[in-house]
Amino acid sequence: MATFGFIGTGNMGSALARAVCKKVPCDQVFLSNRTPEKAKALAEELQCFTAEAGAVAEHADFIFLGVKPQMMPQLLGQIAPVLQERTTPFVLVTMAAGLTIARIQELSGGEYPVIRIMPNTPASIGEGMILYTLGPGVSPEAEQVFLSAMKGAGRLSPLPEQLIDAGSAVAGCGPAFVDLFVEALADGAVACGLPRAQALEFAAQMVAGSARLILSSGSHPGVLKDAVCSPGGTTIQGVRTLEEAGFRGAVMDAVIAAFEKNADLR
Repeated sequence: MATFGFIGTGNMGSALARAVCKKVPCDQVFLSNRTPEKAKALAEELQCFTAEAGAVAEHADFIFLGVKPQMMPQLLGQIAPVLQERTTPFVLVTMAAGLTIARIQELSGGEYPVIRIMPNTPASIGEGMILYTLGPGVSPEAEQVFLSAMKGAGRLSPLPEQLIDAGSAVAGCGPAFVDLFVEALADGAVACGLPRAQALEFAAQMVAGSARLILSSGSHPGVLKDAVCSPGGTTIQGVRTLEEAGFRGAVMDAVIAAFEKNADLR
């Protein structure tokens, strides 16, 4: 049975740890964080274990590096000597935006097997979109173990590394864009007299259902949009207002801005 270690239990690290614990025995999962109390609280919730970063690097088969890109050199510099002493196979799993597989290998001091992933926060409830790229040396067997353990996170999709930044700008940053949209929908409904709690519920469920309809039907969003817009109806007037305000252009610009920021992190 493979063991899974998480160094860094922030929003994404904890979301993935929760997902892995749905598919992997909890006694095979180890958590480490620079604030030990944070790792301890999550370990108690998930009924798994805490460990120092060095111990995770020494023993875990899959080592999830859940720190921000600017902190990665320090972390990998800290655990590099431990990795160099290992005699058993392991895979580094990085979720740091902008850092390539080659850069992770450089910082860790060896041409180790690396899986680069771009997850998103809905992974914490099993509804994530996780993009992944396999680095050199990741065996088909290791990939299958990884995919099996990550099933609890949501949908996984392989992607060439040169497209990871573009995919991340949609799947990784997108939840924040959607949250803004849901909040704005609810605010509009409140302005029309709807109670806040109902406004949020209606907006969130509408977005969740619309997304599921796109995925399950395979229909183009434009076709589904047209189906709601009756001639002379209320919906087409709302669509017209969004178009006049540059809604689609603003969304496209947001994705492009996130993509360009990813490039700056390299």
